[in-house]
Amino acid sequence: MAHKLVIVESPTKATKIGGYLGPDYVVESSIGHIRDLPQSAADTPAAIKDKPWGRLGVDVDHDFEPFYVVPRDKKSHIAKLKKLLKDADELFLATDEDREGEAIAWHLLDELKPKGIPVRRMVFHEITESAIREAAANPREIDMDLVEAQEARRILDRLYGYEVSPVLWKKVMSGLSAGRVQSVATRLVVDREKERMKFRVASYWDLDATFDGGATADPRMFPAKLHSVDGKRVARGSDFDQAGQLKSADKVVHLDRSGAEGLVDALRDTAFEVRSVESKPYRRSPYAPFRTTTLQQEAGRKLGMSAQVTMSVAQRLYENGFITYMRTDSTTLSGAAVGAARDQVRELYGAEYLPDSPRTYASKVKNAQEAHEAIRPAGETFKTPAETGLRGDQFRLYELIWMRTVASQMKDAVGHTVSVRLGGAAADGRDVVFGSSGRVITFHGFLKAYVEGTDDASKQRDDAETRLPELVEGAAVSAASVSANGHETKPPSRFTEATLIKELEEREIGRPSTYASIISTIINRGYVYKKGTALVPAWVAFSVMRLMEEHFGRQISYEFTAEMEKVLDEIAGGRRNRVDELKEFYNGSDRITGLKELVTGLGDIDAREMATFPIGEPADGIHLRVGRYGPYVEEVAGPDDDGSVPAKRANVPDDLPPDELTVAKAKELLANPAGEEAVLGEHPETGLVVVAKNGRFGPYVTEVLPEDAKKGAKPRTASLFKSMSLDTVTLDQAVQLLTLPRVVGVDAEGVEITAQNGRFGPYLKKGTDSRTIDSEEKLLTITLEEAEKIYAQPKARGRGAATAPLKELGNDPVSGQPVVVKAGRFGEYVTDGEYNATLRKDDTVESITLERAAELLQERRDKGPAKKGGKKTAKKSTKKATAKKTTAKKAATKKTAAKKATTKKSTAKKTTAST
Repeated sequence: MAHKLVIVESPTKATKIGGYLGPDYVVESSIGHIRDLPQSAADTPAAIKDKPWGRLGVDVDHDFEPFYVVPRDKKSHIAKLKKLLKDADELFLATDEDREGEAIAWHLLDELKPKGIPVRRMVFHEITESAIREAAANPREIDMDLVEAQEARRILDRLYGYEVSPVLWKKVMSGLSAGRVQSVATRLVVDREKERMKFRVASYWDLDATFDGGATADPRMFPAKLHSVDGKRVARGSDFDQAGQLKSADKVVHLDRSGAEGLVDALRDTAFEVRSVESKPYRRSPYAPFRTTTLQQEAGRKLGMSAQVTMSVAQRLYENGFITYMRTDSTTLSGAAVGAARDQVRELYGAEYLPDSPRTYASKVKNAQEAHEAIRPAGETFKTPAETGLRGDQFRLYELIWMRTVASQMKDAVGHTVSVRLGGAAADGRDVVFGSSGRVITFHGFLKAYVEGTDDASKQRDDAETRLPELVEGAAVSAASVSANGHETKPPSRFTEATLIKELEEREIGRPSTYASIISTIINRGYVYKKGTALVPAWVAFSVMRLMEEHFGRQISYEFTAEMEKVLDEIAGGRRNRVDELKEFYNGSDRITGLKELVTGLGDIDAREMATFPIGEPADGIHLRVGRYGPYVEEVAGPDDDGSVPAKRANVPDDLPPDELTVAKAKELLANPAGEEAVLGEHPETGLVVVAKNGRFGPYVTEVLPEDAKKGAKPRTASLFKSMSLDTVTLDQAVQLLTLPRVVGVDAEGVEITAQNGRFGPYLKKGTDSRTIDSEEKLLTITLEEAEKIYAQPKARGRGAATAPLKELGNDPVSGQPVVVKAGRFGEYVTDGEYNATLRKDDTVESITLERAAELLQERRDKGPAKKGGKKTAKKSTKKATAKKTTAKKAATKKTAAKKATTKKSTAKKTTAST
């Protein structure tokens, strides 16, 4: 029986959309991309293997023509789609309405080659019945300019990665990778760490005071800070540069401790008066509805979700019809969405919170993604979070999106701010002025529904209020207390995922829809690791950035990367030619050197120099080197009598941030290199020798087992506290450390609570519930009563919170255990709790199904233990590779006449798509 075939990317979308379209339609998924450039030599077709450009999969000699192959695990699915197409009288390509989605639609068309039936391009931004029926009734053609832009990006990234990465393998370390955007994102993190390494602390002092406004004042007591002395403003943190020096020493007063305490004494009998009162109206407008980057940032701040988890959860919400499309740069709401939001404002908050006319928001993103709405609840009426039936992370993220959308259609928050100056003469004649600021919100407006988080803990939230009494100029006030306070300047904060996303977007680097995968990539590649929520660069990232900045300066520059996004936007708009841009990038032109020339003749790069960084001053004679097995410090003393220069070396702990590797720390490591032991004495209870040594993750103490110890016996081991060092640790301290993990006690329900020290700090554990504690020393002293008080508090999200699985798939048909997708150090993987299987290149978190996960897990089970199956697996791989060559050739698709016709602004293609 004839039917209309609709192809989407995801099985979940297929199920949902099929229910809306009815029995005349068959809805099937492509399970993501159906073909791509060859990923390995085994994938490369024999026809191009012997070409000079064969390893690239792109014919750089003939207009950068790409050669596509269908991956092995997609061939059976393509056969299934072709079979469904035979009985179809119409084909709808309903992939996402962005460049990737447009490209998938074109690849499907080019691979399936439908004959004699109309082909439609069906687009929608939410999965609701009305939206799907509207999309089916109003299809369009494939937008070949978007396809060209996506293909240009794919080829750019292939040329960049496949040409630059081998240079890193030869000159830095094998297994490294370079990427057009990932390398620039890594550079941002490295540059920030360099700023921290150059930073020098400066100290400054000021005065805090509490003033008494008199018996009639409300509130009577109010705070103030020292503002100026003899007309010069008192220095604060922002007045110092990175070197700890004042930027403009002649314009500010820099108080030290003695100066601040002396001023306190001089103000003991001072009579103060109000010098000025400045009142201004306060008005704060609602935040725009979410787009991709603002959702990622806010989910990170408020929900403790990584960008990757945020996008995975949002994908599930979209596919199940709860929110609109989540990859968007737009802050626009449709008329129906504005109406739905206004209805909920009226219903939930009252008419007084509803503005007279709807609010509109213009996108501030210059290279905004095509034709999308903001991220909002789906439908023409919005479900409240309680009405969705959602749970866990999906509920929390939906609630965030719903609150933000509703708040965007509410009235402004209004109130007033007051700034007061209070002055008086000190005993030594100096004129001293204090300042105080207040804010009162008289109508909260949208703040009643939603308050945005902040990345800077020192900044006030938008709904924060500070009341000051009503003061008049000239009125007398008295100082109830004045105290001196010392401060130190702080280094620039490391990037978190949220602030790195913000920085990338502000610099217009990459596409917002790719930021989550970029951050995931630089972490999984080992260039960056997380310390709490902060992103810390590994030393290997310093080596890579040095090489790239010296030899690929243009390709690693922020400006070039941003410019390339504008070029891709121009191609997407039909205003630039893909081939011309690729030629200039790869072959060069009169104004720039091409990538091809840059990667040839690099034999003169000194690999040792790229991997060597001085610690301290040259006179210190200490260097950090990035070696094959990790970073280490090296100290070169003077030459021996025989003229040789002996070097002393010590490994650097993996989790020691670069800015903490000072000369003193390096000398400590050199004095106690990893593997060398310092004997502390015998344990008073076990009689075993206790030693202190340096290890991969820092200094620790351990017991030395006797030679006749039972097989499999393990010595007790404990990391040193941060307040301890290998030079000073005593036997008594070591004995205390070896009691960890320590049983604190058993709670009222009979569950044991233990105190433990982990890689990210001290914590308590009760069953599967872990809670951070604020001091390592408390591990040895915390009582059961104190532990129970901590567990009585709500669990904090974010730092220290366990990361939820990226996706839950159902029970494995073999083991019967729940199968989930997780993010690991080396990428995403599926697990049933017993076996883990890494996702393949073409598998994505969004598209993977239970069936596909079960297949991957079964492959992993079939391999058996790695040691036993090593040789066998290698043999199998060779077989598979050989087989793949044959099939790959058939699957390889040089861009067909259909594409070429379309590229030339394609009348033929238009006819096919609109029949």
